[in-house]
Amino acid sequence: MSSRAVESKERVTVGEQNYESQDGAKSFVSAKYLGTEGDKAHMRILGRTQETRRVFTFITILGFGSTLIVTWEVLLTNIGLILVNGGTAGMFWGFLFVLVGWILVYLSLSEMSSMAPTSGGQYHWVSEFAPPRSQRFLSYIVGWLTFTGWQSAITAIGSLVAGAIQGLVALKNPDYGWERWHSTLLTIAVVTFCVFINVFVARRLPLVESLLALIHFGGLFIVIIVLWTLAPKNNAHDAFLQLSNQGGYASDGVSFMVGLLPLTLSLLGFDSQVHMSEEVEHSTKSIPRSIMYSTYINAFLGFMMVITLIFTWGDMAEISDSPYGWPFLSVFYNATGSTAATIAMTMLIILPLTGSVIACVATASRQIWAFARDNGVPFSATVRHIHPKSAIPINAIIISLIVCVLLSLINIGSTAALNAILALDLTALLASYIISISCVLLKRLKGERLPYREWSLGKAGLAINIAALCWLFPVLIFTLFPSQVPVTPDGMNWGSLLFGFMVLFATAYYVVKGGRTYISPRERLRRDLEDEITMSRATI
Repeated sequence: MSSRAVESKERVTVGEQNYESQDGAKSFVSAKYLGTEGDKAHMRILGRTQETRRVFTFITILGFGSTLIVTWEVLLTNIGLILVNGGTAGMFWGFLFVLVGWILVYLSLSEMSSMAPTSGGQYHWVSEFAPPRSQRFLSYIVGWLTFTGWQSAITAIGSLVAGAIQGLVALKNPDYGWERWHSTLLTIAVVTFCVFINVFVARRLPLVESLLALIHFGGLFIVIIVLWTLAPKNNAHDAFLQLSNQGGYASDGVSFMVGLLPLTLSLLGFDSQVHMSEEVEHSTKSIPRSIMYSTYINAFLGFMMVITLIFTWGDMAEISDSPYGWPFLSVFYNATGSTAATIAMTMLIILPLTGSVIACVATASRQIWAFARDNGVPFSATVRHIHPKSAIPINAIIISLIVCVLLSLINIGSTAALNAILALDLTALLASYIISISCVLLKRLKGERLPYREWSLGKAGLAINIAALCWLFPVLIFTLFPSQVPVTPDGMNWGSLLFGFMVLFATAYYVVKGGRTYISPRERLRRDLEDEITMSRATI
């Protein structure tokens, strides 16, 4: 064990077996919530104590992931961005391009989640698979990247809910005066409600997310039936071949790539289930299966919405200048001609988006809690605290609310705030995926043995990892582009500035203090105990 490992070890009982906990934590979890024997064995290998309850099964974590990644709802609420760069053709072909890339990425992440099912996720994988000399700094930066991505996701989705509510107010009251601080307060209110659910309804979270998943699935069919029945129809030629380039870019190809941002966002974040893995039974198998199944399910729902929109969204210029602030509201109202029907259809979007915020709070809090276990953040001792009665990281959940309040305040000063936060969310998580997959790819290229996993890519792993990175790099670059040129303050992609600031802050904190206090997951790891798992060893 590394000399940097935690000095204070405790004798901890898990099931029928005793082992030395290397993270200095006490377990208050009763035996029925400890998971399978495999779960207990993997916790020993990871050098961790079971501090949270394993209350999710494969089915409920599948519902959790499907509800968090509200693909068709995000597509609808962000069609304004697609109208500028892409249009109907850009939406259709762009979604297919994005879908293929995401499948490659999630195949890579799923395999790593089976190797090391931990709430730390990406920063643990980087620590374990990166070259020894660089693993501490790289894993530390990836921890901050993942923290940034998930904390900004809470604010971004919360802002979509707040904006949709404001749009309904404008629909009912044409004289409504739009104010940016209204959106800020609504966003904070939405996230506060979701924090309340995470704290006081924690044991019922699987049930809550499963019920919202039903609305997520059923709501789509109601919306598309209404649009196909009542909305004006586009012709197939324009739907599949009419590319919009209203962003001022000299090349339609560049405009197409810039327009991928909302499409990429619609399938972003299935690593959410990884950060809940210490609350899932049989996590080494349930998590990778859940990631891939929820990807396929949401991809199917998203594709159905894309086909519907390119044929039914009506006049592009008219909905771009929606009096309700959101183009999708004009699409609904133009199709139904009814305020009541538009409100009802919009509620089918607001409820799943709210469910997504609830799941984002859970994900983000587990990620920062895991990072705090390794002293990766300021005030780690406070952040990592688990409430002994509820077995949830309440302090980490509260931090998610505080970060949301701070990010929401940006909206008061700039109309470009929401797009900046969306871009920050996407950029930070894409960067964490790139570094994680690059590290496991490097081990493959060196011919080094990878840990046993129940869910394996086998001989295709090398090709899939390379293809995933070939997709991730250009998508990340174009995520940083502004939506329009020449660039104005309102049209600037401020997400690149926020991303750069975060990386500089994390690096500076590492140099000043973090490098001395941070204990990387590799230093706690006990792969020598892997033979205790009663399963056959795998070969690469």
